[in-house]
Amino acid sequence: MVRDFVSELESLTEHHKENCDLYRHYIGSLFKQDCEFTSLEQLPWLPVRAFKQFDLMSISQEQVFKTMHSSGTGGVQSRIFLDQQTAKLQQSKLIEVFQSEFGKERFPMLVIDSEATVKNRKMFSARTAGINGFSIFSRGREFALNENLEIDIERIGKFLEKHSGKRIFIFGFTFVVWEKFIERIEQLNLKLDLSNAFLLHGGGWKKLESKKVSPEEFRRRVKEITGCESVHNYYGMIEQTGSIYMECKNGNLHAPTGADVIIRRRSDFNPAGYNEEGIIQLFSNIQRSYPGHSLLTEDIGYTLPAGKCSCDNTGTILKVIGRLAKAEVRGCSDAVHR
Repeated sequence: MVRDFVSELESLTEHHKENCDLYRHYIGSLFKQDCEFTSLEQLPWLPVRAFKQFDLMSISQEQVFKTMHSSGTGGVQSRIFLDQQTAKLQQSKLIEVFQSEFGKERFPMLVIDSEATVKNRKMFSARTAGINGFSIFSRGREFALNENLEIDIERIGKFLEKHSGKRIFIFGFTFVVWEKFIERIEQLNLKLDLSNAFLLHGGGWKKLESKKVSPEEFRRRVKEITGCESVHNYYGMIEQTGSIYMECKNGNLHAPTGADVIIRRRSDFNPAGYNEEGIIQLFSNIQRSYPGHSLLTEDIGYTLPAGKCSCDNTGTILKVIGRLAKAEVRGCSDAVHR
């Protein structure tokens, strides 16, 4: 299976070399050519920062179906160009990952964001892509924040009353959920009964680190304020939309099918072993319109074999520690301004 996956990624590498001049020149200058790849560690990679600096695409301009932008707090944003095929592959992968954890049911969905975030249908940010992507699992969607990103208690109340007794799907980006929802409810001295809900959140941990909020504290406060005990984090980035690492019941992030992760040492970029901290490198087999199948991130973490977790997920376990010290402070979603 591993060899088959490596072969898929090798084919994607050749595809992007043939169709993206910038990619071909880059890997031609840094990596050995005309050799057979037998492991993930041997595959050439792009730094995610390249998508901030260059328009990397393996399709013509006429084939661009959608352009996605990262929601950085400053500086230039990443630009990801999708054709219809890649957009469909992303959606299919997202469905697969979500349903493996939450089942095939569709749920009333409370989005911890403003409806204004999803208004632009052509220029997608990471938050827009996340909200619209996960909305395919909704049966009735409501936004908890108004256009000024202020909590709308009346709207939330009506939503909960309408769906009383049903299981609620709450979605939002981590920092937005914390600052605009949890902290605001605390300030207003309110209590919401979301004990029948599950919360899915991701991105924006950098800002919470500055506030000394750990994942454990995040879950504790959510439960205390809303009664929601089913809180799931996920790890992903706009450069590999769809291939998200979902947190299982044991609190471990697992690589989805069609994706994997390795760690490279900061000192020399050589592969690191299990339990050894370094730079996270992500692999995914669904990127056809742009060379995003093998990316060196700006995140620090370590991996564990799937067997170290008692859940049924067979994907490699990823533990994310934080950002590279000199990396730009930008989560895919931790900007709450537009």
